[in-house]
Amino acid sequence: MKNIKDYSIESLKEELSKINEKPYRAEQIYKWIYEEKVSNFDDMTNLSLDLRKKLNETFIIKEFKIQKKQVASDGTIKYLFDVLDGNAIETVLMKYHYGYSICVSSQIGCKMGCKFCASTGIPFVRNLSSGEIVEQIMAVERDENIRISNVVFMGIGEPLDNYENVVNAIKIINNPKALNIGARHISISTSGIVPKIYKLAEENIQCTLSISLHATTNEQRSKMMPVNNTYNIEELLKAAKDYIAKTNRRISFEYALAKENNDNLEDAKRLVKLLKGMLCHVNLIPINKIENGKYQKSSNENIIKFRDYLNDSGIVATIRRELGSDIDAACGQLRRKNL
Repeated sequence: MKNIKDYSIESLKEELSKINEKPYRAEQIYKWIYEEKVSNFDDMTNLSLDLRKKLNETFIIKEFKIQKKQVASDGTIKYLFDVLDGNAIETVLMKYHYGYSICVSSQIGCKMGCKFCASTGIPFVRNLSSGEIVEQIMAVERDENIRISNVVFMGIGEPLDNYENVVNAIKIINNPKALNIGARHISISTSGIVPKIYKLAEENIQCTLSISLHATTNEQRSKMMPVNNTYNIEELLKAAKDYIAKTNRRISFEYALAKENNDNLEDAKRLVKLLKGMLCHVNLIPINKIENGKYQKSSNENIIKFRDYLNDSGIVATIRRELGSDIDAACGQLRRKNL
């Protein structure tokens, strides 16, 4: 049966029309699911018995089971969710001064093969549906009895490789009648699937685009990220500039600093040259050690020098705060442990 959380309010209205129900019923159902948090159609007491029967025959309300929950010393929480088909995904909850932020997965496994990311070690199984992406947020809110204010698509998988489901999930997350999380509080990270960046620019969604750059030459980037063999740095930056022009939104470039690989002054100079004049921000990430990974974290001294050079050259750069590394919940460390 179909997971009712997979549907935007507009598509749910269309589904209801197929079973001879009025479109306004979709808004009532949305209120029960996203405001009242019910997990059973029979609890939707302002719906007729006949409609509740039809819903039970047509849909399910999918809720994940927590297979494992780990709490880091800094309060970061990593969940291993049973997605109810024999597979599992990881989701991370982080607490900041402005509220709670969640890092969601978009696929079971990943095809991208980035050499610094633990998710590379997970064979690709399938895309997550829109409802399975949304349910990660709802499951964490239920468990912790909190309201999440920020969503980042930086968990397992390449979000733009699951384009339709991710965009639909964002519309549900953003909808005032659903999770009501502002689009500007939603960030999509991509390894650089150029055609989908152009497509996303046309969606008119005011979310933040984060592009994993991580290197300043094609030779260097291809060694770290095989996607560069298909879409090189020049093509990627052309798409990024198009995105900025169409959306007037600042792009965040992710740059993971690896010791004696991409963290010296010459790399910083090349990065300035590549990004000069763009409406962008550089998020410097101290690379996290992963099992069987060949890259090591850059020294704190090099990381600070790199940041200062960028800032002094007119490129806004910050160093990402490390959260959850002691439970393998930091950037690049997610891989469905214990499966």
